[in-house]
Amino acid sequence: MTPITRSGRTWRGRGSVALLACGALAAGGLAATGVAALAPQAAQASSHREAPLISGQPQFDNTDLYAFVSPDHPDTTTIIANVLPFQEPAGGPNFFTFATDARYDIRIDNNGDAQDDLVYRFTFKDHRKNEDTFLYNTGVVESLDSPELNFTQTYDIELLRLEHKKVVSQHKVAENLPVAPSNVGKASMPDYQKLRDQAVTKVAGGIKAFAGQADDPFFADLRVFDLLYGGDLSEVGNDTLKGYSVNSIALQVPNSYLQESKEQPIIGIYSTTERQNASGEYTRVSRLGMPLVNEVVNPVKDKDKFNASSPEDDGDFLKNVTEPELPKLIEAIYDIKAPAEPRDDLVSVFLTGVKDLNQPPKVTPSEMLRLNTSIKPVEKPKRLGVLDGDNAGFPNGRRLSDDVLDIALQVVEGELVGAENDLGDEVDANDKEFDKNFPYVALPKAGSDVDAADVETKASGTGLTGGMNSLTAGWSNTTVMLVSAGVGAVVALLIGLVATWFRARRSRPSWVG
Repeated sequence: MTPITRSGRTWRGRGSVALLACGALAAGGLAATGVAALAPQAAQASSHREAPLISGQPQFDNTDLYAFVSPDHPDTTTIIANVLPFQEPAGGPNFFTFATDARYDIRIDNNGDAQDDLVYRFTFKDHRKNEDTFLYNTGVVESLDSPELNFTQTYDIELLRLEHKKVVSQHKVAENLPVAPSNVGKASMPDYQKLRDQAVTKVAGGIKAFAGQADDPFFADLRVFDLLYGGDLSEVGNDTLKGYSVNSIALQVPNSYLQESKEQPIIGIYSTTERQNASGEYTRVSRLGMPLVNEVVNPVKDKDKFNASSPEDDGDFLKNVTEPELPKLIEAIYDIKAPAEPRDDLVSVFLTGVKDLNQPPKVTPSEMLRLNTSIKPVEKPKRLGVLDGDNAGFPNGRRLSDDVLDIALQVVEGELVGAENDLGDEVDANDKEFDKNFPYVALPKAGSDVDAADVETKASGTGLTGGMNSLTAGWSNTTVMLVSAGVGAVVALLIGLVATWFRARRSRPSWVG
């Protein structure tokens, strides 16, 4: 494949049209419900909360999938599947766990026929040391086997091999592996990196595994719902996912285990979650391959159906790709002309892989990440991946640092059919650096973390330039308690007076001033 490069191109400034168009891409609800959706709603990202049913079941919600040749071990492929979006770091006392009535699957098609050949299945168990306390941990946690870590999880990994949709073999790859806990705070877990390291496990056959909390690696400005970035474009270039965590399942597997052969090194990957019902049967409730597909390509009527479907049935959704709604909306709202249909260029990106890059020789169109495992990692990855001549990046798999929002928007607006553009959201990297070693995802934010800027803002807002420490220096504990109680009483009184006044105003006749 001839790489598409940016060399020699005059880049346009990222003006308001570009930013608004990017907002439209990020807003799955906007693509599904039209122009009338320009009103505040809950944020959505990649496939965070992308379908009506799964939005109420976050433990089962696949948020993002990543697959790339491991930069420090290029003879292996790393696959990361994230679930349970929008974790507020201080969200205790139960914090964030994998579901025990779920099967989290990483599915591999290694011959391009849209049927599973390999399934790595993760299942989880809960463990509590003391049920007479509400605490997640009862003291300082210095290791995963610490007696002070009251709640823990373990997981098993199974490998299923399939032929023509039937399981021909099934065996345990590993069992009772430890899950990295939620990052409660610095007092509870002063060395969280140590806990993360202990949760990285080497298993038979040169495989590495990890499960636990991580910083959400998806980065984008998604505040289009606030009347188009505050109504005056004053709220752009901010990473909406900054500070939130997810639960990550990561697997590093030798390439030879995943490939059909050295001559056919291209694999397709997607993740699913299946939930167990009262009868003990499992039903697929979430599915994710390429980012943003169920978010902004599929309309509302197809979203839950897509989550329950398999790639071999993706012909049902073909029209959503060849005649996409999003470019039409962008043209109607922002006067950026939509590329001509049918969009065969989008078929190659989202359904078949790109010829001479990551398209299997005999491919059945189906939606999944496609990775050519024979393409080695580059020393300095380019955030726009293949669009910028870096064939080791998206849409050839997906690295953590790939700016998939900008890439997808530029492709949707015709980058591959000659409509050059540089649309983007001005968020070009994650707020936290990714690790250089497996599992590569950044550490989750601690529940006790408070941004210094927020503390300074709150202090200056009170007029206390020296901060609370200088004000209370020398006070006894009793004095602090009395002052706090007094302040609380005054605040409660003021709230009551304001509420009474407001009710009185509302009860006045309309002609009373």
